[in-house]
Amino acid sequence: MEDGDGGAVRTPRPKRADARRNEATLLDAAAAVFVTSGVEAPVRDIAARAGVGMGTIYRHFPTRADLVIAVYRHQIEACAEAGPAFLASAATPHEALRRWIDLFVDFLVTKHGLATAFQSDSTGFDTLHAYFLDRLMPVCAELLDAAAAAGEIRGDLEAYELMRAVGNLCVGADSDDRYDARRMVVLLVDGLRRQD
Repeated sequence: MEDGDGGAVRTPRPKRADARRNEATLLDAAAAVFVTSGVEAPVRDIAARAGVGMGTIYRHFPTRADLVIAVYRHQIEACAEAGPAFLASAATPHEALRRWIDLFVDFLVTKHGLATAFQSDSTGFDTLHAYFLDRLMPVCAELLDAAAAAGEIRGDLEAYELMRAVGNLCVGADSDDRYDARRMVVLLVDGLRRQD
């Protein structure tokens, strides 16, 4: 294949399976460190958790913003894939919803540092936010519908409303030791149960 100037156009080769696994391991480690220490955590902490050298992280992600964005996208995909898996494996749809919301809370803790990583790139932030909604709202809706169809929760809640409520409960949790956002989210999810 040639480009418009007669030169060969190279299509990027897909990553090998082991390279994808290594990157996923690194992103999981970074997400775990971000949850406990924030997105400004030292790269050496991420490298230690992933079992790699700092050079490996910089080779994959030259800037902190690159790493934070990659973690964000990786967590969106993990949340999107987890919903159907939880529905298939949980004892009840409500339990699947509760497990998914717990994973979503971990994701939100990381997401709160995303604005700092983007600084003035509002277009990039908006694009990722749209991706977030497009991938996760249908998963949340599927979980809510399953729990409502099973008669476990009320049926008048929209996915956006629940995701927004959980997000609001998580805001500022990292700056106030007296506030336990996860406990508040558990109370919210338990409060969805039908009261017959």
